[in-house]
Amino acid sequence: METTAAVRGREITKCFGDVVALDRVDLDVARGQIHGLVGPNGAGKTTLLGLLLGLAVADEGRLEILGSPMGRALAAPEGIAGFVDGPGLYPSLTAKQNLTALAGLRYRDARAAGVDEALEQVGLTEVADDKVRGFSLGMRQRLGLAAALLTKPRLLVLDEPSNGLDPAGKKHVHGVLNRLAADGATVVLSSHRMDDLEALCSEVTILSTGRVVFSGPLAKLSAENRELDYRVRTSDPQTARQVVRDLPGAVLVEPVEAQARQDPEVIVVRALVPTMDELVVRLVGAEVAVRELAPVVSPLEAAFLALTDSEHEPQPAQPGSTDEQDSE
Repeated sequence: METTAAVRGREITKCFGDVVALDRVDLDVARGQIHGLVGPNGAGKTTLLGLLLGLAVADEGRLEILGSPMGRALAAPEGIAGFVDGPGLYPSLTAKQNLTALAGLRYRDARAAGVDEALEQVGLTEVADDKVRGFSLGMRQRLGLAAALLTKPRLLVLDEPSNGLDPAGKKHVHGVLNRLAADGATVVLSSHRMDDLEALCSEVTILSTGRVVFSGPLAKLSAENRELDYRVRTSDPQTARQVVRDLPGAVLVEPVEAQARQDPEVIVVRALVPTMDELVVRLVGAEVAVRELAPVVSPLEAAFLALTDSEHEPQPAQPGSTDEQDSE
């Protein structure tokens, strides 16, 4: 197995009784990469995260993490941290006491363990002496991240790290994860928030019914042979509509989305990426200014919906609704 990979798995299979949670999953995550796991509920994301953290072992297949093969015992190599199903915290203790207790398992001195630094990294210094029972969901998520940072992880594994975060909290957490990756650490995270994954991840793996239906760079999703609907705002929508009608491969979507009906400058066009490139050229040639061009549904969300459709048969992996949440 390649030593440059932080995570490398082949034919990973995990069953719980008659339920096949993971079915011959391949996974490659490069060092210094933020890699996203995407899939509907029950797709196997949490099971896979548990394997990476050493909370479970695969029934079949090979898994190597940070250059070390995962054995048959419930243990993970040094340098791995994270949480699944939310961080485990003591509600009767303060934020600082929680981290100090965790640090005590590894270090004699909380200061040496970087408790204050970890709290500062996640933006919880001002509430360090507040009891966790009064924390919002987002604050507990950030404290869980601080606990993981105590170990200076080389691989950070997170399950829904943006759960309950307000925009400011999300920006703060994104900054922490980006800095970790820039410093050479690897992050594997699972999320239902497509905007978070697109903002953070260079590559994603999409799971459906325990199988990999896509794995690779986000840019490859938009390069796939898949039409998307695009919102196009122009200076002359009437001329723009005619340009679309004259362009092979482009379809003017009718009825247009609700927002477009409220904005007369907006049309909705269904096409492949190369066709949209040609549309822009033709609009400019017709002296129509393009003021906005964006997918109605992001390429990642469109791929997620297409590849995880209940009637869609999972294909071999390609090579190299969100529940209501508490506010911060």
